[in-house]
Amino acid sequence: MALTDIVALLGVLSIFMFVGSLLFVPWLVSRLPEDYFQNHRLSYRQRHPVAALLVLIVRNVIGVVLFGAGIAMLFLPGQGVLTMLLGLSLTDFPGKHKLVEWSVQRHRVQQVLNWIRRKEGKTEFVFRKVYRLERHV
Repeated sequence: MALTDIVALLGVLSIFMFVGSLLFVPWLVSRLPEDYFQNHRLSYRQRHPVAALLVLIVRNVIGVVLFGAGIAMLFLPGQGVLTMLLGLSLTDFPGKHKLVEWSVQRHRVQQVLNWIRRKEGKTEFVFRKVYRLERHV
């Protein structure tokens, strides 16, 4: 494969990820419950065990793809940090809740998430309050 072919492929991939993130990320953010970042729970486990397993597998595959695309979008056009956060939110792994909680404690991330929610006509997310100890010198 020639260098020009690789550059053309990366260009097409970049455009695809940019447009996809502009469409898919707001759709996904609007589908999460407003208290998701307090509870970190989605109700798929109340289904039939086979359906729950299928949903778990599909969610993890989509989450890993979104996380990988988010990493790529840090260097290519797109909403990299939000895409990575959504990818993390969809996957199941030990320590996930602490990592997601740490990510959404950033004021700018909260602002962007709630801006997307308002644009989609949804109520804003309710975030968990984090109390930080002040260091006295």
